[in-house]
Amino acid sequence: MQENESIWLKQAQEGDQQAFVYLVEAYQNRVYNLCYRMLMNAEDAEDAAQETFLRAYKAIKRYDNRRPFATWLLSISAHYCIDQIRKRRVQVISVEELPVPDLPDKSEGIEHKLSLKEKQREVQAILKVLDPVDRASVVMYYWYDFSYKEICQALSLSESAIKSRLHRARRAMAKEWLDNHPDGSFEASQIALPSQSDKLLVERMTP
Repeated sequence: MQENESIWLKQAQEGDQQAFVYLVEAYQNRVYNLCYRMLMNAEDAEDAAQETFLRAYKAIKRYDNRRPFATWLLSISAHYCIDQIRKRRVQVISVEELPVPDLPDKSEGIEHKLSLKEKQREVQAILKVLDPVDRASVVMYYWYDFSYKEICQALSLSESAIKSRLHRARRAMAKEWLDNHPDGSFEASQIALPSQSDKLLVERMTP
């Protein structure tokens, strides 16, 4: 993938549209999932993903090859989604209407599937309480394993600002969880996510 990506990037910067299509195919799921976790609406996420690739295509010649392409691309997604959230001033979305893109393996039982799906919905609902930039920091750090440095580059913030935002976000998410579960503790086993790439948020959300 890495070798092919370098070739595609070089060709795309030289105007090869097919090479850019390969990049879209390689990153479309990651871009969509980031947009979904930011905007929490499937249709809006699809529109945001399309806008991300359109903006990336227009700016590809200015892309600095010394920077990881994933960081550059997802930063475009994050900034666009932040702008959309600010414009709509936190549109109220029913948790029951939220689609969940990362479904469990089909071999698992229906009860297990529904349980994991409900836990995903709860995590999505908790993300709603965050400031748009804090939400972007959380999504990049916990779902995409971005380093502090990569988040700094993506959001144009200092490392101390990112750490402060993540700490604040953890406290807000912990409070929201406990407000919704007054009789239960904030434990990893309660909101583990089904995707292997997703982390147990609770381990890092402890204030």
